[in-house]
Amino acid sequence: MGNLAARYRHSSLTPPPSSSFALPLLRLALTVLAFLSPAAVGDLYNLVYKGCANQSFPGGAAAYGQTLAALSSSFTTRAATSKFYKTTASSANGGQSLFGLFQCRSDLSSSDCSACVGRLLPMWLSLCGYAAAARVQLSGCNALYQVSGFPFPQISGTQMLYKTCGSGVGGGDFEVKRDTAFSQLQSGVAGGQGFYTSSYDSIYTMAQCEGDLSNGDCSDCVAQAVQKSEVECGGATSGQIYLDKCYISYSYYANGVTSAGGGGGGNGGQTGKTVAIVVGGAAGVGFLIICLLFARSSMKKKDGE
Repeated sequence: MGNLAARYRHSSLTPPPSSSFALPLLRLALTVLAFLSPAAVGDLYNLVYKGCANQSFPGGAAAYGQTLAALSSSFTTRAATSKFYKTTASSANGGQSLFGLFQCRSDLSSSDCSACVGRLLPMWLSLCGYAAAARVQLSGCNALYQVSGFPFPQISGTQMLYKTCGSGVGGGDFEVKRDTAFSQLQSGVAGGQGFYTSSYDSIYTMAQCEGDLSNGDCSDCVAQAVQKSEVECGGATSGQIYLDKCYISYSYYANGVTSAGGGGGGNGGQTGKTVAIVVGGAAGVGFLIICLLFARSSMKKKDGE
């Protein structure tokens, strides 16, 4: 969020509220504002991984900047209304064209998706330089580009691009519970949504496929990701597996899945409702504080008349 500047006129008629009353309210107001920041809902901008081609962009930095600017402009416009988009773009004077796509997590609001994509786009250059292809995955979104027609090695849609496994190891019947949670996850994805979250016996799972993947291919991709997680992460209590066309994540909460972490099955709507209720309540508190400060100021003004 940008810095805000405000101007005040000097006035002898309306003294500020007394410090004994104003300072505690000010602290509470600042707490509410901090709570309302996007970070409180979850940092969507955490870098998960990056992938950069070894080859450089044909035509050098000038051609790269012009063509990438055209693609980024297209993404910025579409991210305000779409959570998945792919296109081919070229610079105004023609030349080399770029294929690119972006995708946001399906449970994000339009504003969060737009903000995530906006944060990601500059990372192509900062993380990969003038690479002929780049892919950046943040917690809330991912985006990639590659030079059209460039002879890149072909990879399978189920090839693993990145993995991370938690350090904790579940005891008892954890793996049985995890496998049941994975089974629910796969059944949910097979329902044709392409995105699914589920909680089972303190294990929260999530899966998402690339936006235009068919139901069958999505189910197959998620099944491959589940198998890889069992092999790569073993009995770890958390993990994330990113394949070329889909990804899954799971986390074990010993004290039960929290509302913010996800609840029930479905497409993540419950999480969104929980966040909306909490943020709405915090906004109400903030409004009440403003009213109290205004009332206090008015009372002081009347006393001084």
